[in-house]
Amino acid sequence: MRRLLLVLAIVAATGAVNPAALDPRNPTCPEKPDWGMAKAMTLTPAEKGGKHVLIADGIIDARLPIRLKAALEADERIEEIWLKSRGGDATAGNLAGKVIRSFPGMLTRIPAGWTCFSSCNFVFMGGDRRLVEPGGVFMVHMFTHTGDRDVIEISVDEGTEETTRLIGEIEQASALLASEDNDFLIRMGISRKLLTEVMYRQQAVATKENPSTRYCLNQEEVSKYNVMPLEQAD
Repeated sequence: MRRLLLVLAIVAATGAVNPAALDPRNPTCPEKPDWGMAKAMTLTPAEKGGKHVLIADGIIDARLPIRLKAALEADERIEEIWLKSRGGDATAGNLAGKVIRSFPGMLTRIPAGWTCFSSCNFVFMGGDRRLVEPGGVFMVHMFTHTGDRDVIEISVDEGTEETTRLIGEIEQASALLASEDNDFLIRMGISRKLLTEVMYRQQAVATKENPSTRYCLNQEEVSKYNVMPLEQAD
């Protein structure tokens, strides 16, 4: 009994029993996600738990697919890719996922405490085998082509015709990206319901009434949508 109390006291003192604070605006997600460096993604080989892994940390840039392919070809011992990213270039994320899939048996991992957000989701889903550790964060959102408010305001100021043109461009770009996302999920063996039931259900832009724009899947959900195949988790 004394030993048990001592263990509990040590755990409490180190804060290990306290879960990460949740974001009041996005209550399924941590308030302060560890989604890596605010610079172009670095690719660093490392030894972790007896495995030779590639740590992918940072923002997904347009050249990531080329750099990732070169890194994997240069080191045949790499057996896992560990991801930590706030996202970045959507097209590059899809292409990087396809690069990973071209290496049979490669496992992608989101370690406990790390966050993989936005286009990082698609890099992660490229793994033949995929693992979101308990405490790892697979964070999704609804893509948006309306992030540049200055462009929108200028279009509105220029009148109805210019605003209509901009809306048409946004609709076309959104339809193309949605089609690409669907195709990607089919190729990677992920349930398309991840898009229709989760990603596309999120608001693209926060409102005063509902500030939520992100959603973090729990362990049951990453299995439900085959983000993490149950039979391949280790």
